[in-house]
Amino acid sequence: MAESGASALTPTPRAPVSHPSLARAEQFVWRTARVLEQRLFAYHFRGGDAAPVETALDAYRNEDGGYGHALEPDLRGPASGPAHTARALRVLDAVGRCGGQRVERMCRFLTSASTPDGALPAVPSAGSGEAGAPAGPAPDAPAGELLATGPVVGLLHRNEVWHAWLFRATDFCWRAAESLERSHPYEVEAAVAFLDSAPDRPRAEAAADRLGRMVREQRLAVLDPDDLGTHPVSPGYAPREHHFPHDYARHPHSLARAWFTDAEMSRSLDFLAAGQEDDGGWPLRRPRRALAPALEARPAVTLEALRTLRAYGRPLG
Repeated sequence: MAESGASALTPTPRAPVSHPSLARAEQFVWRTARVLEQRLFAYHFRGGDAAPVETALDAYRNEDGGYGHALEPDLRGPASGPAHTARALRVLDAVGRCGGQRVERMCRFLTSASTPDGALPAVPSAGSGEAGAPAGPAPDAPAGELLATGPVVGLLHRNEVWHAWLFRATDFCWRAAESLERSHPYEVEAAVAFLDSAPDRPRAEAAADRLGRMVREQRLAVLDPDDLGTHPVSPGYAPREHHFPHDYARHPHSLARAWFTDAEMSRSLDFLAAGQEDDGGWPLRRPRRALAPALEARPAVTLEALRTLRAYGRPLG
């Protein structure tokens, strides 16, 4: 579908983009990352085993089957929360260990944390025990959102996990993804995470095609990073919080890849590769409300950048 928004003109030649340095990124991870992200780096880029990743992740697990203890850096405190548990699922998925009794217990926690319609809230409720630096006071009963629910449901379907909670949560995600008329980048990313693994593939492809048209019409992706200064950010986002094709299509098999031309994706990946900073890590583009969460989040952002570039066959130096 990207051809509808693409120009037939030959792209203007760009200056060569230097390859990211995996060696510099590795030193950044060893100097700044938590044990979990160090173990993940070793697994993804140094042939490490999955078992040490699981061991590091266990430090964040609670008796109720959920995860807490600032596993999601923006939320502090020991209490289990959907955002922490979603991050734990991403870690297990990344190392091929998303299954078994551990995930069954996680699904039981997610059931207890969900709203009556089976969805997960994107913000902690007042009195939940999760401490953070939110933009406003925590609500007593936050509503379920696609932002929080879509990635979790997608991960569980991708790993062929079945649990009673998934039926209601999947129905919620379908309704939410197919009814979006106006949105913002993080919500669209959550919809893609669901659609990429939703079991009804023709339905998912149709929903993704409609979302892709919306992304282009509402200018939710920067298609030319050289013109960044004139591109708007979504309301409520930080000044630098732009989103690019690679943010939606983190690997070439994503349904969102069809939203963009080869030239647009190439420019996006060039921009990502050039984003490595002098210390070897990649920057945070979202607001930094506190120092500790920002410092803890950068290694994970760096790992994500490296994995995206590698998924597209970009050399890492």
